[in-house]
Amino acid sequence: MTTHPEVEKLLQRCHELGSDPRNTNYAGGNASVKADDVDPVTGQPVELMWVKGSGGDLGTLTEKGLAVLRTDRLRALVDVYPGVDREDEMVAAFDYCLHGKGGAAPSIDTAMHGLVDAAHVDHLHPDAGIALAAAADSQRLTAECFGDRVAWVPWRRPGFQLGLDIAEIKRANPAAIGVILGGHGITAWGDTAEECQAHSLEIIDTAERFIETRGRAEPFGPVVEGRTPLPEAQRRERAAALFPVLRGLASTDRRQIGHYTDSEVILDFVSRERMPELAALGTSCPDHFLRTKVRPMVLDLGPDAPLDAVIARLGELHEQYRAEYRAYYERFATPDSPPMRGADPAIVLVPGVGMFSFGADKQTARVAGEFYVNAVNVMRGAEAVSRYQPIDEGEKFRIEYWELEEAKLRRRPKPKPLATRVALVTGGASGIGLATARRLVAEGACVVVADRDADRARAVAEELGAGAYRAADVAVAAAVDVTDSAAVDAALAEACLAFGGVDLVVNNAGLSISKPLLETTDADWDIQHDVMARGSFLVSRAAARVLVAQAMGGDIIYIASKNGVFAGPNNVAYGAAKADQAHQVRLLAAELGGHRIRVNGINPDGVVRGSGIFSGGWGAQRAAVYGVEESELGSFYAQRTLLKQEVLPEHVAAAVFALTGGDLTHTTGLHIPVDAGVAAAFLR
Repeated sequence: MTTHPEVEKLLQRCHELGSDPRNTNYAGGNASVKADDVDPVTGQPVELMWVKGSGGDLGTLTEKGLAVLRTDRLRALVDVYPGVDREDEMVAAFDYCLHGKGGAAPSIDTAMHGLVDAAHVDHLHPDAGIALAAAADSQRLTAECFGDRVAWVPWRRPGFQLGLDIAEIKRANPAAIGVILGGHGITAWGDTAEECQAHSLEIIDTAERFIETRGRAEPFGPVVEGRTPLPEAQRRERAAALFPVLRGLASTDRRQIGHYTDSEVILDFVSRERMPELAALGTSCPDHFLRTKVRPMVLDLGPDAPLDAVIARLGELHEQYRAEYRAYYERFATPDSPPMRGADPAIVLVPGVGMFSFGADKQTARVAGEFYVNAVNVMRGAEAVSRYQPIDEGEKFRIEYWELEEAKLRRRPKPKPLATRVALVTGGASGIGLATARRLVAEGACVVVADRDADRARAVAEELGAGAYRAADVAVAAAVDVTDSAAVDAALAEACLAFGGVDLVVNNAGLSISKPLLETTDADWDIQHDVMARGSFLVSRAAARVLVAQAMGGDIIYIASKNGVFAGPNNVAYGAAKADQAHQVRLLAAELGGHRIRVNGINPDGVVRGSGIFSGGWGAQRAAVYGVEESELGSFYAQRTLLKQEVLPEHVAAAVFALTGGDLTHTTGLHIPVDAGVAAAFLR
């Protein structure tokens, strides 16, 4: 079906407005168009409205993300509207106004678009617009800034009544191009897509100039001695050390993924005298506090405080935060309120270091941080020209625990088995490591591709994240030589900075040299033990530090080998190194069990296809030992097994998932053979 030309213009307008964060945030705001189309039943013209549906994003919106409604039926709802006390019932009525099949679910803002007498309507959350909307004297500032060009609407929770209010204000103010919504954002309209977009940008530009020319300097007060930002290297080192602790605290009710922000906006805010009092007021725009919670948790120690003291204080502040959040819930909850969703903070501010934000996945955590940056900008703008005065906590609670928001949460797809898990895979750029990284991402994990080949690791990370809004929300690369303890520690720090910590570590990096005993050199022995025995030890030690700090349990998986059990010819260095790995599994399972860290191993047979080890000379060496062509080595290995099947990287990856996917929660110290049945390697 051909896209309606007005819908094409709407999508273009959405993309242009939504791609600029000064206009609106990710998944924030909406836009619409009303135009005639042909009713396929009657063959007669019918006026329809296309509007961004629930949960969509303006910058990436497609036609499938639009709800399509008949405007005559939508406007007829005015006659059956039961009043503001029952306005939530109107959302269900939107379904009876839909036109055709498919499309997105109508959002709560549908009435704002449908009831306003304009062909094109935008609703946006620009920082400058919200700054005026959240100022103590918002109405006066709006008139002073815009004259009669923009009207003002007092705070009202989004819904049918707000749509009626804006429609009436537009009728009463024919010269107006839009409105400032008290405590919320802006709405603009126009006869054409171009005019509507121009009006939206005019409101934003005018508000920005007004704040810039009229605002006072340093509205957050002076910089406090002892809160100034640490130098970048020290700042990131402190952030990497704190993040697993914070992630563990923020995951008390449900496991979270983290995002770290040390932008200039945040570092300046947390260094200022008035930061604590302003942070305590919370955010104002509903799109902000739905993601950032009613207020952040704020560390009251400076960056020079000892790490142990900071960690202890964070634990105390977390207990206080949870108690205060519970009290907030109990103050405003009614018998029909949804249950409390969790009392942990979504935003943590640490002077001198930055901001840590949390969510059910990396994108949610990152967006929460982005929204808090917007909130800081709003506070600065409001304080520059007036006094920041967000909507009161009772109204925030009504939105946070709104049944319509609860319904939106229920519409989300069921999480994948490894959602909220962070995996680090060594040797992740090829062979078993690559197959494992792909499988873990497919099952919902965030993955750190750790490999000596930095370019290849980056390419794999980009491939793994190709379907995401941002690839780094799914996978990142870490260049690491597992024989170097400093490099290993740095790779774990990168994992912490990227996602907040680590939950699942796959010790896969390896190599092999096939020689008889008398031809095996000291160097042959050392390099194989350095990479596999020492490397696995270093990675497990660094990972255990993070896992213990998080206090959420976790998994360490060793990709060992059937050669750690089976004594084959010309293989003394490799087999001994694999046997070392195999016993590390048992030793660490015994030691780390008290922290709910499970340690298990996988014993593959020779995995020829896709293997960096086999393509690097090991394949030719083993083929020579067995007297077969290298190209036939996989088939040779298959024929000596009980199942007569070749082992592929994907089979090993499946075993990793079996151990970590949630069904084997009480299994540790186990080795799983993935060898198609090699009787000589049976575990005894």
